[in-house]
Order: sequence, then C-alpha cells, then structure tokens
Amino acid sequence: MQTRKLSHLILALTIAGAAMPAHALTQDELVAKLRAAGYAEISEVKSTAEGTTAKAMKNGKPVRLVIDSSGQVKERD
Repeated sequence: MQTRKLSHLILALTIAGAAMPAHALTQDELVAKLRAAGYAEISEVKSTAEGTTAKAMKNGKPVRLVIDSSGQVKERD
C-alpha cells in the first residue's frame, strides 16, 4: 500500500515538473543572450502577452524582438 502511494506521488511530481515552465531569464541574462546573438542597443525590454519584447539594432538596422517563454528570439516588423 505504501509503495503504491509513493509510486503515485512520484508520478504526480514528475508530471507536474514537466508541465512547469522553464526558468525565466532575468533581464540581465536576456540582454546578454541578445548581445551574444549579435543584437546591440537593446532597449524597451517589456513583458507582454506575447512574451518579452525589446527593441534593438542588428547589422545597423532597427529591429523589434519577441522572446517567448522558452527563450526563442523572433524578429518582428
């Protein structure tokens, strides 16, 4: 009986852990990640419904960025 309860608890914790979002980046970590990806002059970092947004420069051109909860960076027009 105890083994079965323990098995259920371990299973529930495993499922809950898989469903939890990944560790969110701090603003400093995010800026460092963007710089490493070639972005400069990073500004206006904000949390929005679509993810974290920011403005930056890349290859001398202004870009608007959206960073999702997994850390994936996308350029938007």
